[in-house]
Amino acid sequence: MKWQLDKKAIIVGVTGSIAAYKACAVVRDLIRAGAEVRVVMTKAAQKFVAPLTFETLTGHEVVTELFPAHKVVKTRHIHWAEWADCILVSPATANMVAKVATGIADDFLSTLITATRCPVLFAPAMDYQMAVNSIYLENCEKLKNLGYGFIDPEEGELASGAIGPGRLASNDRIFHAVASQVLKSNQMQGKRVLVTAGPTQEPIDPVRYISNASSGKMGFALAEAAFLRGADVTLIHGPSDLNTFAGIQATSIRTAEQMAQEVRKHWPDHDLLIMAAAVSDFTPVQSSKQKIKKSDADITLQLKRTEDIIQSAATEKGNRVVVGFALETEDGERHAREKLQAKKLDLICLNDATEAGAGFYTDTNRVTLIDKAGNIKQLDLMSKQDTASHILDAIENLKKGQSVHAES
Repeated sequence: MKWQLDKKAIIVGVTGSIAAYKACAVVRDLIRAGAEVRVVMTKAAQKFVAPLTFETLTGHEVVTELFPAHKVVKTRHIHWAEWADCILVSPATANMVAKVATGIADDFLSTLITATRCPVLFAPAMDYQMAVNSIYLENCEKLKNLGYGFIDPEEGELASGAIGPGRLASNDRIFHAVASQVLKSNQMQGKRVLVTAGPTQEPIDPVRYISNASSGKMGFALAEAAFLRGADVTLIHGPSDLNTFAGIQATSIRTAEQMAQEVRKHWPDHDLLIMAAAVSDFTPVQSSKQKIKKSDADITLQLKRTEDIIQSAATEKGNRVVVGFALETEDGERHAREKLQAKKLDLICLNDATEAGAGFYTDTNRVTLIDKAGNIKQLDLMSKQDTASHILDAIENLKKGQSVHAES
């Protein structure tokens, strides 16, 4: 589930690390998201991956030399520097980081970085002894202070067989970092947004629980959409394998009670609450500390209601905005309007769990927006990222005193 990077111009610099082969997947992900990608390779990088590989993936010539023989290139490094919306160096070696930090420009990639004014991101990859080297760390700190971005490496098994820091960041983390650079605006700068996402799990015993099929994708998309508009975002989510932008303050919980506690903790400091989580309505009165053994006898599970988190938050909202979701299977509009009024919400987002492409585990959604004045707007089936953007547009309209129908 990725944001679209339509027509964004991205240069990927590949340097001489064993992780150079992983740049192929990074380039592919960027292209699939709609970006136009060009690749620059250092001399050492070509020892690991052939330029033809990236030429095949991108459809563009791969630049490997600053002054190639028998070819007039004039000031190509300047033209490329002006063309790019973002330069990603992945993998970035300690050598390339040192070059840029000390102002050395002796190949096409280092010269290009020196010439550009667009954001530059380094995704380092190296063995752990190099990753903890004090000179390398000082170079990183210097570049960070100068505004260069870093996608910090992860810990794991390295090419040497050692276990430690230095492993190239995951494709998702790299993609999110690039998307953050090329898509971010200041539309919601200064706003603090609290989003809940995903399911909760209510334990019956240590191995069994009550839950639902929520994936958390809609809530994550809303948190990311707000973040890309410049808001400070707090995301409280149930069990999920989704990743999100590094700048989002994400907290993982398991139960409805834990989610209620986190919302109570964070809501006083936020301007907007979007409750996209599918919180369990019931939880066992008692949870067994030991696994309940299978037997021939039936068992009865006694349940109690969980706290109505959004209703509690709405009673304390003041002039702030609270947005809820209504996932229905029949007579959806009536139930959504009842929930909107009963819980004193500003906006409710209705979707039908039985509709193809709009239920759990899909990357798309079809939502009907109903505001507190009763105005209704039906959105088309679209990606959850696009749905999130439309929901934020509607929220901005409401804050201006307009209806959900207003054009953003």
